[in-house]
Amino acid sequence: MKFINFSRLSSPSEFRVGCPHGNLCLDVTEAIKNNVLMFPRSVSRIEDVLQVESGLEILENQLRPLLPETPVSSKELRQFLFDDSTIVLQAPILRPGKLIGIGLNYRDHAEETKMELPKEPLMFAMYSNAIAAPNRPIVIPGMSRKIDYEAELAVVMGSTTRHVSPDEALAHVAGYTIVNDVSARDLQRSDGQWLRAKSFDTFAPMGPCLVTRSSLGDADGLAIELRLNGQTMQKSNTRNLIFKIPALVSHISKVMTLEAGDVISTGTPGGVGFTRKPPVYLQPGDVVEIEIEGIGMLSNPVVDSD
Repeated sequence: MKFINFSRLSSPSEFRVGCPHGNLCLDVTEAIKNNVLMFPRSVSRIEDVLQVESGLEILENQLRPLLPETPVSSKELRQFLFDDSTIVLQAPILRPGKLIGIGLNYRDHAEETKMELPKEPLMFAMYSNAIAAPNRPIVIPGMSRKIDYEAELAVVMGSTTRHVSPDEALAHVAGYTIVNDVSARDLQRSDGQWLRAKSFDTFAPMGPCLVTRSSLGDADGLAIELRLNGQTMQKSNTRNLIFKIPALVSHISKVMTLEAGDVISTGTPGGVGFTRKPPVYLQPGDVVEIEIEGIGMLSNPVVDSD
């Protein structure tokens, strides 16, 4: 099942939780407010749902029998359904406590960068200020001209997680989304580390939705593709991850306590711009689309800073 954060065109600053249903969207926030869906608290964003133990499962169990493929059988829910053309998508996680990147997690990407395969997950810090909603622009900053794209599957944590084994790890995952791990390659090289290169506002577009773990399991075997102005630049499959989701969650949980709403961006496949000959960097007017099987498509235009 998919969940989104959204606002209405008529009230762009008022965030709500939705559940897409074909070309329609169910306003989960309003359905809870009117006691049509039973939930222990009011919600205005997916993070609010995740703060309740098994929050997504509570909603899924109520919604699944009420939202068959066709028709919508629940008269109670019909009043909360509306056309998805009337909404503005927001990032599915607006302000994660932790946004964790994983480097060199696809064999083909390690090979194209001529780096040795890591013996354990290579972690780096990202920051929530970089998150951008679907369809919002990636802004090229004034201090860099070599901005690269990176298509990534992202894991959203659903509960407090500390020192779990790989076998236990999936039980702590809420679901999955897409992140574009945008990188300023010139700054990455000059700084000798990655913090500044990945921390600019808009450098972590995220979306379009959160797909629950009950729908995608361990997210293994999902096709992943990035297109730049319609041309395929990256094409792979999550089965090619070096460290897969259970191993990543387990490893990170032994370093730091993971909490509900934390996001792990799991690494990018081969085909990034700086390894191409000649290199390909994002330019104003470009459109970047990332599609992951079972999740959907994240699209963002590229603009120059003012």
